[in-house]
Amino acid sequence: MSEPAITADLVAKHGMKPDEYARLLDIIGREPTFTELGIFSAMWNEHCSYKSSKKWLRTLPTTGPQVICGPGENAGVVDIGDGQAVIFKMESHNHPSYIEPYQGAATGVGGILRDVFTMGARPIAAMNSLSFGIPSHPKTAHLVKGVVEGVGGYGNAFGVPTVGGEVRFHKSYNGNCLVNAFAAGLADSDKIFYSVASGVCMPVVYLGAKTGRDGVGGATMASAEFDETIEEKRPTVQVGDPFTEKRLLEACLELMASGAVISIQDMGAAGLTCSAVEMGDKGGLGIKLQLNDVPQRETNMTAYEMMLSESQERMLMVLNPELESVAREIFMKWDLDFAIIGETIAEDRFLILHGNDIKADLPLSKLSSSAPEYDRPWIETPVALPLGEIPGISPIAGLKSLIGSPNYAHKAWVWEQYDAQVGADTAVTPGRSAGVVRVHGTTKALAFTSDVTPRYVRANPFEGGKQAVAESYRNLVSMGAKPLATTDNLNFGNPEKPEIMGQLVGAIKGIGAAVLALDMPIVSGNVSLYNETDGTPILPTPTIGAVGLLSHIDDLIAGHPASGDIALMIGACHGHLGQSALLAEAFGIEAGDAPSVDLLAEKVAGEFILSNRKSIKACTDLSDGGLALAAFEMAEEAGMGVSLLSHDIGQLFGEDQARYLVAADSAGATMMELAARAAGVPIARVGHFGGEFVTIGADAAPLAELSSLYRNTFARAIA
Repeated sequence: MSEPAITADLVAKHGMKPDEYARLLDIIGREPTFTELGIFSAMWNEHCSYKSSKKWLRTLPTTGPQVICGPGENAGVVDIGDGQAVIFKMESHNHPSYIEPYQGAATGVGGILRDVFTMGARPIAAMNSLSFGIPSHPKTAHLVKGVVEGVGGYGNAFGVPTVGGEVRFHKSYNGNCLVNAFAAGLADSDKIFYSVASGVCMPVVYLGAKTGRDGVGGATMASAEFDETIEEKRPTVQVGDPFTEKRLLEACLELMASGAVISIQDMGAAGLTCSAVEMGDKGGLGIKLQLNDVPQRETNMTAYEMMLSESQERMLMVLNPELESVAREIFMKWDLDFAIIGETIAEDRFLILHGNDIKADLPLSKLSSSAPEYDRPWIETPVALPLGEIPGISPIAGLKSLIGSPNYAHKAWVWEQYDAQVGADTAVTPGRSAGVVRVHGTTKALAFTSDVTPRYVRANPFEGGKQAVAESYRNLVSMGAKPLATTDNLNFGNPEKPEIMGQLVGAIKGIGAAVLALDMPIVSGNVSLYNETDGTPILPTPTIGAVGLLSHIDDLIAGHPASGDIALMIGACHGHLGQSALLAEAFGIEAGDAPSVDLLAEKVAGEFILSNRKSIKACTDLSDGGLALAAFEMAEEAGMGVSLLSHDIGQLFGEDQARYLVAADSAGATMMELAARAAGVPIARVGHFGGEFVTIGADAAPLAELSSLYRNTFARAIA
């Protein structure tokens, strides 16, 4: 089959700018073949090369005594003591999920699971952070149903508990939903597997499912804005099979235990191209591949298609040749393909043969580490105007506006479609500040959470970036866990627009300041740019996934208040209503500045909670919706009412940071007040739990009425 001629139009369709193509020509000294153009396009696109964000990502704190492996590998690795490590990462599958919601979300889950188990870890937890357009938009219900079904369908069948996440709605996501998938696994800290190839003339082995045409060009598609041609992009969405992935997991873990693996890499974005190039580049080696030996499920596949296919459930490995027969036998037992498709070579070459034809012969190092890197122009986000006078509203009406909105209504409709108990180690299921999973065979547990408030980031990227980390920190602390480390998923619009690049830069600076102050280094992550449709960007959404450790499961704070318990607020409240949930939901106002984040106050308040956990029955951080929403949620989950003393809207719905709501009995409340005075931590009695009414100041409503609104709104909005 003859290859198409390389034209300016063909180069542009591959997402390559004229100056980038000129750089390509300088590197190879000739016109590329069609396959070579595809390879360069895949390796140099935004999704694979991070060419717009690398400069700023390097500024993030990524090290600490707990960090075994930071960014640069498939996932981050953090020590949890006793010779064990937690391995985790978060990654986006935004564009595919908008085009084909079920498969887009499902393969997002599959891809992040492979990132974890390719390092030798057995997955123990999954989460997701989902952002959709407004419920009344004609595509929203279809997207929500498809994405949730895809997340549940893949995770449940694979056998990993989905223990947490978040769902938000905003008009900025009408044309571009976000699906951020998180996975974590456990491994022995001295048995971590990396992707660095080593040794010359070592066999390069293809593992897993066969290669098809699904997903060809997926990484390039994910590095471009959407427009009216969106439906034409449907073939670039991959198709997943969780049962094959489960077999691949077991086969890989067995293979790793055999000693046959020198290095291993999952085939994710850009498939065979990216996995081979990354392994070779990290090891300072070249790679030679023979495509005739690639297992294929479709006939007459071209070299271009095989190199750029993003078919799922596949791995690439450099094999210890002495154990080839052992390795082959393992994969035959699990009914998976095992094929030697090439070898490592000493020269800096990426040599691709298809039969006797040379389809690509490129300097391998230039494809990865020498990819373009841009210092894009950026402008700082203007300081937000003061909020001004807000409309009047009664406390109960304000609460109803929140719990009657899909953003803050009960999300059981979503998480009940996920299996949170598979594996039998889940201690806290979705719906709380963080999910908690026991470390099997020990008394330890791990807590997992994800968070970001995009309204804050748009108004003030620096404070919004800090706040995403700080809220993740508080979520972990409120479950009794010591925060360990973070992963980031930076979702933004077109970085070629200076105002969008300014959002990205500001958010990264804020994230960096917060993870440093709170000792939660970034150990892995993902950047998803060009989240725009017809020039309209999403809200900047730098999602933070965080992991915390409970050294003993008995340290867990997961109880409920009892009737008569006292409601205590930890931290100072100034009634900040700028960019608040109340204004957005009750009045459609998204104005004012984001709340400022005092990182020292966050650290002091968090350490106070952890050191006084024995006095605490229940705890949650105060964030969106402030005291009123947090108190209602805590009481409603316990099946009882709550009475709050204040009637001031700022005190009730303000979103000042570094705050927690705690339920304690009388003795516990007194002990905490004494401890708070000694530690210099602000503390106040703000009400009590019990009864059948929610009473705020002089305003009241039956719990049953509010609970019905809270628990039925989401399903009604989506159904």
